[in-house]
Amino acid sequence: MNEYQEVVDKLIRWYQKNARDLPWRRTRNPYYIWLSEIMLQQTRVEAVKPYFERFIKVCPTIEALAFTHEETLLKLWEGLGYYSRVKNLKKAAQTVVEEYDGSLPSDYQALRRLKGIGPYTAGAIASIAFSLPYAAVDGNVLRVMSRLTADARDISLDATKKAWEDEITLMMPKGEEGTFTQALMELGATVCLPNGMPKCQACPVREFCQAYRKNTIMQYPVKSPKKQRKMEYLSVFFLAEGKKIALCKREEKGLLSGLWQLPNCPKDLALPVILREWGIISGEIRQIKTQKHIFTHIEWHMNCYYVNVRENENKTFLWLDQETVEKQYALPSAFKKIWQEGCSFLEE
Repeated sequence: MNEYQEVVDKLIRWYQKNARDLPWRRTRNPYYIWLSEIMLQQTRVEAVKPYFERFIKVCPTIEALAFTHEETLLKLWEGLGYYSRVKNLKKAAQTVVEEYDGSLPSDYQALRRLKGIGPYTAGAIASIAFSLPYAAVDGNVLRVMSRLTADARDISLDATKKAWEDEITLMMPKGEEGTFTQALMELGATVCLPNGMPKCQACPVREFCQAYRKNTIMQYPVKSPKKQRKMEYLSVFFLAEGKKIALCKREEKGLLSGLWQLPNCPKDLALPVILREWGIISGEIRQIKTQKHIFTHIEWHMNCYYVNVRENENKTFLWLDQETVEKQYALPSAFKKIWQEGCSFLEE
């Protein structure tokens, strides 16, 4: 730890002067810290702030979250993506109400047993909310530590993450565990940047940075290349019967599991055949703009169609007006542009 002591001290002093004012940093409420960390996974801070504020108005406590209907939660989450996060939040909240009287446990292993809480989130809650010596190691932290020590281990490997968790835990200053956790996160998010050149001149610990000294900053962190995304080709339908629009639910497993969507099928299926299978006996089909949507591991290429339904025997879709859908139902971002274009035809 001695070799890092000055680094730790400088980082904490820098953070205390330069930390961004974020709503979840104004409190040590464990629930708010937990919620913010889940929302921030794969999502930019600026995008999260309004979602966080809206969410805690509807669900100000863990108990409120546990008893809020899933459709309401999905609507609050709409546009943040990775919807399994909010489903897991609700499941974990129910466990906390049942087993811990509505308060997050201050025990790291108990936190890890909650649905959707991995080592990083458990470390963040434990250190920031409860001042416990557990590291929260994400991509930002791995990048900072890799550059600081010119460490060439592959940061995508679990063994590398675990090694840094152990090392950073030893660095943690007693009584300031949470401040140190947030200082490392903040340095990675605002100074030691992932894409393009980091802002080394603004770094409070650059004099200790091995990569900076050796002018090898862009060589770190070392990370194995991502697998190529799988391509999927779909036909997506905006089915309108008068002012009513069709929605259907996805399967309860896999991508966007259990969410509402616009009806769709693999692109190579014949349109009249699939429409008849759905009970759409006749209607005018108009092609609208093709769309692409990129998920983490999958890329959708979508041929899109507006169908003015004339004869309808469908009993499986939900047929709703535009206002009801937009107020009450969460539609994944993949379908948003198609929805907007389809709704513009309704007004013609």
